[in-house]
Formats: sequence, C-alpha cells, structure tokens
Amino acid sequence: MRKFYRIAVLIVFFLFLTTYSPKNLNDELSQKSSFFKIQNIEVKNNKTIKKKEIITRLNHIYQKNIFFISKSEILEPIESIDFLDKITVKKKYPNTIIINIYETKPVAILFQNKKKYFLDNLSKLIVFDETKFSEIYPTVLGEGAENTFVQFFNELKNNDFAIDRIKNYYYFKINRWDLELANGQIIKFPPNITSQIIKQSSELLNHSDFKNYGVIDLRIHGKIVVE
Repeated sequence: MRKFYRIAVLIVFFLFLTTYSPKNLNDELSQKSSFFKIQNIEVKNNKTIKKKEIITRLNHIYQKNIFFISKSEILEPIESIDFLDKITVKKKYPNTIIINIYETKPVAILFQNKKKYFLDNLSKLIVFDETKFSEIYPTVLGEGAENTFVQFFNELKNNDFAIDRIKNYYYFKINRWDLELANGQIIKFPPNITSQIIKQSSELLNHSDFKNYGVIDLRIHGKIVVE
C-alpha cells in the first residue's frame, strides 16, 4: 500500500513538472492584479462643468488599485473647479469610479477692480465667461459687495421679494443696499435690513399708489420717503 502511494505521488509530481510554466503563472498573476485597476471614470449630474475637465484632472488615478485609492486622491485635484459645490465618489467594482457632481449657480454679475465676475450662490467669485450661460443676470456694484451679497440675496428670497424684477444691486460700505428694478425704480434699504422691511418694500411695489414714484426710501425707521 505504501509503495502504491509513493508511485502515485511521483506520477503527480511528474505531471506537474511537465505542465508547469513560469510564464503562464506570471501571466495569471498579472491578470489577477490588473483586474482591480481603475479603467473607467464616470461623471454624472454635471451641467455647467465639463466632463472632460474632470477626467483630465483625474488622469493620475487610472491603473491604480480601486481598493487602495483614497478619497483625497480623487477630490483634491477637482475641488477647485469653478461652479463646483460638492462631489460624491462611489466605487463600482471591479474597475470603475463614479463621480456625482453638485454645482453652484450664478446669481449675479459683479464688477471688481474693473474686472467682471460671476457671483455664485456660495459667494464665490468666478471670472466672467459669456459662453457659460445664456441667462441675463443682475449686476452687483460696490466695494466689498461680495462679502454680504449672498446673505442679502437669500433674505430677499426668503421674504418673497420678486428677485426677477431686480436689475442692479448697489452696496455701500455702511452695510446698506439699494435696488434698481427693471422699470427704473430705486429702493433704498437701511443698514441691518430686517424681514419686516423687505416685506414692506414688496407690499409698496405692488401697491398702485407707488408705481409712479422713481424712488422708495426706507432708510429712516418708521418712515417712507418717495420721490
């Protein structure tokens, strides 16, 4: 019995030697190791941001192991892209990275040091490019306006002011705003504007008695001055 066992082991060993190939083994190992290397990058939910810009900035992650690629290796190269709010990253095994893009939106055009910028809903200044958007945006004027504009803009929206009627925003260093409407009317707000004043301005604009006035001045507490 022991002799038969030895003969069987020798036969198996002989067959292994006749079929073993280091090259075949290396090829197999190589195939297994490349199976989880990143081959594809899918960009979703982008509108303003070009897919090509994302892909170009992520060229360095191709062929890296999808298990060991860190989130920072993906996020850091693209987080400075204009109109980018946030990104989510998902790994689709065996070799695909899926990137969901969430974009900011321009809300106005701002002039600063004789240069023209988009101002987005996160208060970011982005060099103006007329090919980016077909919409017409109101203009923001005044030194330092970008620092408080989005807060003021959101207060107007939250209190149901007709944003689409605004042509120009004028900011003054005492933290005060004037609005110029599309029909030429000017509304002068006091510093430290409140919801009550915004609602009052909306009511006045919708009142027939105030349609013929060029200026509605609300700077003096408890008074309405018109011209």
